Amino acid sequence: MSSTTFPLSEHPLLPFGWRESVDAAFQEIAADGLLPGRVARVDGLACDVVTALPGELTARHLRAQPRPVHDLDPVLRPCTGDWVGLDPGGGPQPVITAALPRTTAIVRASSSRRSEGQVLAANVDVVLITVSLAAKPDEGRIERFLALAWESGARPVVVLTKADVGYRAERVAGIEATAPGASVVVVSAHTGEGLDAVAQTLDGGTAALIGQSGTGKSTLVNALAGEPVAVVAPTRQRDEKGRHTTTARELIPIPGGVLIDTPGLRGVALFGSEEGVAQTFADIEALALECRFSDCAHVSEPDCAVNAAVADGAITARRLASYRKLIRENERIAARTDARLAAQRRREWQARVREARPPRP
Repeated sequence: MSSTTFPLSEHPLLPFGWRESVDAAFQEIAADGLLPGRVARVDGLACDVVTALPGELTARHLRAQPRPVHDLDPVLRPCTGDWVGLDPGGGPQPVITAALPRTTAIVRASSSRRSEGQVLAANVDVVLITVSLAAKPDEGRIERFLALAWESGARPVVVLTKADVGYRAERVAGIEATAPGASVVVVSAHTGEGLDAVAQTLDGGTAALIGQSGTGKSTLVNALAGEPVAVVAPTRQRDEKGRHTTTARELIPIPGGVLIDTPGLRGVALFGSEEGVAQTFADIEALALECRFSDCAHVSEPDCAVNAAVADGAITARRLASYRKLIRENERIAARTDARLAAQRRREWQARVREARPPRP
């Protein structure tokens, strides 16, 4: 295997998101004899990586890390969408020895009790948040997904699926009010409505699909790809809800861009998403500037512009409660993270002290 240089317009990784900025960033890696690639799927300690060579390679994780990969902070581990450099030598399996800095990353809190993050997808330009119109939308969950998307640095687009089954103008209007600043597209994968609008949001870039199970992510992937590239299960007849089919985050090239399909998310715990929450609730943040007190909690303070907007019906009490909830959640995550970092520094200091002690006679 070699790291053959290709003209940008003819690079074999173009269908997987290769562009001028990536090409420039890889010049130094190519000089070291590494093979450029993009992580298409992660399975335990192994990664499926697409490269300039035919087919996918299965590679081991970074060998240059000071600790075993299973002991690394999950945010530091390779994930779907990462651009990496592979060392093809040294054994039957290539080794990932370098990774380009991520331009964006969708990070949620891990399911464990440790204050760590989990990267759902990296280097994405657009986050497609799928919401089924076949059921009453959970606006609080949509706001949570939006905070996750805004925090990633990518552009969020709310995709309202199954319009042929459950389109209601009031539902669409309610979701649009929940997503200020984000595009909202109504789609039916069966009739083709809205598919062109979704494809235009990609504009040759990479999009990650996130949402609850059964919202039609895999059906949408197949419709955008123009062929069955994702497994789809039939909906339940009693409520038109889909079934969970995607089991891992996977990179899928389609005409006009790249998709990262992700498994359905039952819950989304935020991880350091202060800016994402502020962007999601930009209407409340703007009103807060008019409150009498700069540290107004919008509870019972006098001359609170936010509570006045709730009283006038400009903002719903539900939306304000959701805003407060996500603010408190971020504060708890920040406190746990500070405590974890302090404990880590303490352990490292104790280890250095033990190393500095003279040996016992």
